[in-house]
Amino acid sequence: MTPEELVKKIQEEDIKLVDVRFVDLLGTWQHFTVPAHVITEEVFEEGLGFDGSSIRGWKSINESDMLVIPDAATAFVDPFTEVNTLNIICDIVDPITKEPYQRHPRAIAKKAEEYLKSTGIADIAFFGPELEFFIFDDVRFDVKSNTSYYSVDSIEGIWNSGKDEDPNLGYKIRHKEGYFPVPPADTLQDLRSEIVLELEKAGIEVEAHHHEVATAGQAEIDIKYAPLLQQADNVMKYKYLAKNVASMYGKTITFMPKPLAGDNGTGMHTHQSLWKDGKPLFAGNGYAGLSEIGLYYIGGILKHGKALAAFTNPTTISYKRLIPGFEAPINLAYSSRNRSAAIRIPMYSPSPKAKRIEVRFPDPTANPYLAFTAMLMAGLDGIINKIDPGEPLDKNIYDLPPEELARVNKMPASLEEALNELEKDYEFLLRGDVFTEDLIKTWIDYKRENEIKYVNSIPHPAEFYLYFDV
Repeated sequence: MTPEELVKKIQEEDIKLVDVRFVDLLGTWQHFTVPAHVITEEVFEEGLGFDGSSIRGWKSINESDMLVIPDAATAFVDPFTEVNTLNIICDIVDPITKEPYQRHPRAIAKKAEEYLKSTGIADIAFFGPELEFFIFDDVRFDVKSNTSYYSVDSIEGIWNSGKDEDPNLGYKIRHKEGYFPVPPADTLQDLRSEIVLELEKAGIEVEAHHHEVATAGQAEIDIKYAPLLQQADNVMKYKYLAKNVASMYGKTITFMPKPLAGDNGTGMHTHQSLWKDGKPLFAGNGYAGLSEIGLYYIGGILKHGKALAAFTNPTTISYKRLIPGFEAPINLAYSSRNRSAAIRIPMYSPSPKAKRIEVRFPDPTANPYLAFTAMLMAGLDGIINKIDPGEPLDKNIYDLPPEELARVNKMPASLEEALNELEKDYEFLLRGDVFTEDLIKTWIDYKRENEIKYVNSIPHPAEFYLYFDV
């Protein structure tokens, strides 16, 4: 949709307000709202001013003025507001230089698509994330000097099998048995279906929805692959629509990777492929039907996997998911069909157009613009440098004998370790000025100072369990 077409749509559909949105460094939408008459064709060139000094990881107070430039192609009508409102995603530019702001994640994703074309390797990178999430009925948490706790609840939770629910109907999902029971055990069919309908209204094509493995309302809605920038925008819309539909049902959604102990965590398996001149580049006659380019792309992901984790698994709780025993891909290996490998080559279809790789270690706390871009840059580094991914691992990795398992490279065990790896291995991200050293340093410093240091300073309930009586 062009700016001219969007302005016409605003007038014809009696849009009263326009909500302008942009993503901050960590991957959260920020917004402000203007009357519809403010959105003229000129705004798509001149932008709207705002104070960027309060946005996490952005400008200091002495250089706070910034501009949002709406992207007409991203607009969708908000289904939750009482007043007829149009939402639109924006880019951020410096008001003096008119250059894209280098710490804005969407600008980085745009540069990645431009860099891809400049290499001559491909002209489009498709991404297909599988976002998982939990739907809870009640969430409580607090952190004080003398107490710390969290409590989540779900009518489906196996821990409620003995609860007096007046009456308790007994349909509770046991740990690791949530894939795919029908109703009445699956209580969330209608809610997920409503999310699907809202996603499609917003222009996001959905492939399927279902209950996921864990107890207590774990779910997944799969959206169709799309180009990198568009798909990152789609992820932001997905989270917004899912959370608000759940709220209308009196429930809440979290994309935290490990909200429950003792059951599967939440991932964002990300399917990827490169195309040029309308032809898929990953299809070939090699292992699992992959081309040489596809295998080199895998080689790049595996080589830089530990550094990638700083963007694909960017929270302290991300690493509570990446532990053995819960289908978590902690080992940096690749395989066809084997879901215990960090990279899987799906074998559902023999069609060359369906040939892709699935990177299984990311989780949905990732900023999609940064995570997708970082994986693309690692894959391109593999192609440029012809990085051999080594032999595939077609066994169940968790059943390997210790001496064989010790030879398999592993994901970081903590966010601190991932940031240390990124500090040592980031040159591949700088090609084409896609990432900048300033952004990488800002990311590392923010995560260390505002997340790791904070979490490490708080006593944990499990530490009382282990150590109180020493």
